Amino acid sequence: MSFIDTLLSAFKGGSARVPLARGPVSPWFFADSGNGRAPFDYASAVRRAYLENPVAQRAVRLVAEGIGGAPLKPADDTLTALISETSAGQSLLETLAAHLLLHGNAYVQVLKDARGRPGELYALRPERVSVIAGEDGWPAAYAYDVAGRRLSIPLLDEDASPNLIHIRHFHPADDHYGAGCLAAADQAVATHNAAAHWNRQLLENAARPSGALVYETGDGNALTSDQFDRLREELTSAFAGSGNAGRPMLLEGGLKWQAMALSPADMDFATLKAAAARDIALAFGVPPMLLGLPGDSTYANYREANRALWRLTLLPLAAKIFAALGEGLAPWFPDAALAIDLDRVPALAEDRERLWAQVSAADFLDPQEKRALLGLAAKNGRNVS
Repeated sequence: MSFIDTLLSAFKGGSARVPLARGPVSPWFFADSGNGRAPFDYASAVRRAYLENPVAQRAVRLVAEGIGGAPLKPADDTLTALISETSAGQSLLETLAAHLLLHGNAYVQVLKDARGRPGELYALRPERVSVIAGEDGWPAAYAYDVAGRRLSIPLLDEDASPNLIHIRHFHPADDHYGAGCLAAADQAVATHNAAAHWNRQLLENAARPSGALVYETGDGNALTSDQFDRLREELTSAFAGSGNAGRPMLLEGGLKWQAMALSPADMDFATLKAAAARDIALAFGVPPMLLGLPGDSTYANYREANRALWRLTLLPLAAKIFAALGEGLAPWFPDAALAIDLDRVPALAEDRERLWAQVSAADFLDPQEKRALLGLAAKNGRNVS
């Protein structure tokens, strides 16, 4: 910027970016609010949700695999190959979608060849990446921590081309990091896991006794210590466990079996588990019907729920990922545009068929305008304004 431009900017109020707050290194750090809740830990939350909870894992995989396998519109062949290649044996788009859902941030390292052009896009694990802010709070570099080592990745290369692309969800209370769905679903995941553990303990006869042996004698004497220990040992060896379920019991004189049943209040854990599963599906943007959850009458059928998944979750998330990748790769592919080919998505076939019929019946539009409305390239090199 020249001296005159600097003076003009000063008189006009300046065009410098406002400073950002340089917060803690961890995007999940927050103080205990006094209610006994521990700070959110991403590593343990991922194990509880993705590795131990079937509802959360299926919800994440539905979204991530849907985006990773979605057909793309024709674009630059080199860019399409770069996006479609695997990243360390995993689909790049699928990995980025999963990172955005779970962590709220996705980082793509642009690995360049000897000519300075992108040769590979590598998805970094988001919990290992932290922002290195400049004096004004804006990101100047990124740090990658693994196995006690820290690698600093500059934001821009010597030729002002990006070394790393940061994709993040909106976070209303953080300038550098995005908010993931897992943080909102963490309590529902913990509730669902606790209910599953309760059910398993019931099967193992460890959570609540199925009944009680009552010793009834006319003289009011109790069992001796040897009699009590022998009776408990026989019950444990012959009647406890799922392998002895339904086995008949032979009682001696003076013993009476009194069955115990769960009260309606005790049975509320089953309803609580179903509600927790629906909260998990809600946090990840997946219709509960697609996860096999009972009692869902929001959608008329499976096809409508699948269409809602694409319209409300997959397409917006894919648009965010493609926009960030396109902006980061613009120095090498300025005219390329990444997008999902909606005409090749089976779940949207009815919507696209209806749109095609409406556009075809519009007599006031010429063929080029119709192609533009359908998202097709202009024919014979003509551009539609």
